[in-house]
Amino acid sequence: MERETTFRESVDIMFDRAAAHLDISEGLKHKIKVANSVYAVRFGVRLRGDIHTFTGYRAVHSEHLEPVKGGIRYALSVDQDEVEALAALMTYKCALVQVPFGGSKGGLAINPRDWDEDELERITRRFTYELAKRDLIHPSQNVPAPDMGTGEREMAWMADQYRRMNPTDIDAAACVTGKPLGAGGIAGRVEATGRGVQYALQEFFRHDEDVKDANMDGTLDGKRVIVQGLGNVGYHAAKFLAEEDGCKIIGVAERDGGIWDENGINIDQLKNFIAKTGGVKGYHHGTCISDGSKLLEEDCDILIPAAVEGAIWRGNAPNVKAKLIIEAANGPITANADTILREKGVIIIPDMYANAGGVTVSYFEWVKNLSHIRFGRMQRREDEKQKLLLVEELEKMTGQKFAPEFVEKFGRGADEIDLVRSGLDDTMRNAYQQMRHYWREVDAIEDMRTAAYYTSLKDVAESYRSLGL
Repeated sequence: MERETTFRESVDIMFDRAAAHLDISEGLKHKIKVANSVYAVRFGVRLRGDIHTFTGYRAVHSEHLEPVKGGIRYALSVDQDEVEALAALMTYKCALVQVPFGGSKGGLAINPRDWDEDELERITRRFTYELAKRDLIHPSQNVPAPDMGTGEREMAWMADQYRRMNPTDIDAAACVTGKPLGAGGIAGRVEATGRGVQYALQEFFRHDEDVKDANMDGTLDGKRVIVQGLGNVGYHAAKFLAEEDGCKIIGVAERDGGIWDENGINIDQLKNFIAKTGGVKGYHHGTCISDGSKLLEEDCDILIPAAVEGAIWRGNAPNVKAKLIIEAANGPITANADTILREKGVIIIPDMYANAGGVTVSYFEWVKNLSHIRFGRMQRREDEKQKLLLVEELEKMTGQKFAPEFVEKFGRGADEIDLVRSGLDDTMRNAYQQMRHYWREVDAIEDMRTAAYYTSLKDVAESYRSLGL
């Protein structure tokens, strides 16, 4: 029986598929493909009356642009192959959405649920120390962010630890992104990846030819959606699609099972239930399914895998009935499954584009930290003044009064969250159009994933050429 491809093998296979269309030397292809460096650290922390040893990694894939960027995840599955594959994806992702970073990724082989908050803080601070003393956390060299198992809390600990080690660094807050607002974060960062998934789907549905190829028509309104994983990314994507675009979330798959409801699932209610009970079992709306992964095979318009790598593989890909899959997680479809789904005619919006909202808004946060000023602070009230002057003049000319609700909405100046969402929307639109150009215009490129890799690799190759390679 044929062995299933690993996550790293899948990334390499997809790289090779796109690189075959590039007019660059084999040597340069190899240089782009391999990770520049990987650092493994084993450190001890005294906890619960004994010394516990932890293993962590930080991979740097490409330094064609610096700093390098990439999340840090806490999961027992973390190993060198995984962080190298994720670092490579970060390189390609940043190039695709035109964010001026190289690719990096880190991880700690730990189950965060096994430790209390104060214990996690001590572990995180020691991990930060081990990385920062080697400049693997640094505002101008290597800038981590949250990933699976980490969030604002861990980023605040990391930033504080770096600041303690570098008390005279005025840009210390830029050493990590994804921080809480009160610790130098940016409005809209928590929702960013899920919001990016929404913007990616909105842009897809602006192109009638693409929608038709997915055997659909019309807009997002009324489309039936299944989401795997109701973590930060899956929750925000589902919430925005349901509340703002009229989608119907008919299925949610989680670790301990799944919920199915053709009438639509209230995402906030389900999220609150999971927060209280730790899972979906016992949820009082819809049908509870013991094996949540089976929902990946149910009929729907849009499937959003937002959990772990390899959720769709050779074993279940033939049974997938979704018309469109958007990869909110990193590597949720293996290379084998990708081939099966493409042969079936399923359209896949690839992870390196679909979940790039996180790194895009991380870039905005990094710029905010380096500029030491909140976006919108200087121009917001001037914007309001100019808009209200226009309203007053139009009212004088027409003799008619605008509705107060319109004046309030139209006259409001853009604040940080508005500017962040605007910048993210613009980024996702432009990246899709660039990726789509190669998908539609280059005969040898038959799918969106190959087009995404091709777009990214052209940019990275050009950067290396300009450096003299």
